[in-house]
Amino acid sequence: MDFAKPFYNFRFPTDKNHFEKLKSLILDEVELKEKEPERGTPFLCRQCNLVITDSAEIIEVAGGHQHTFVNPEGIVFEIGCFRNAPGCGYVGPAREEFTWFKGFKWRVGVCRRCLTHIGWLYIAWDKESFHGLILDRLVRSP
Repeated sequence: MDFAKPFYNFRFPTDKNHFEKLKSLILDEVELKEKEPERGTPFLCRQCNLVITDSAEIIEVAGGHQHTFVNPEGIVFEIGCFRNAPGCGYVGPAREEFTWFKGFKWRVGVCRRCLTHIGWLYIAWDKESFHGLILDRLVRSP
């Protein structure tokens, strides 16, 4: 017997019970893959390319995903709303002043790697939260 050729050592089970077990294992693995959350296109920090979030996290808040707001200093921000943003860190306490979303406090959001201001975390009294990220400070991964 030549052990250098592995197909000589392969024996496929002939017992019907083995086929059923194999079929069950394959179906279980397929079901697990179907249940995995689908990831979308990553959004990266424009400054350092850290993954901030992805398109699977896009949500609508107050009737839309994208909003344009002006802060008290007159700076215009176009933001997109996202459920989660793992690449985002937070600075300072939650504040109510000048909130753009009624019922939500906000915290400044920065890139975890380069600390560029990339948006805000909005937190409601019932702990519901979302991220409002400044779209021109993000870039979609190719």
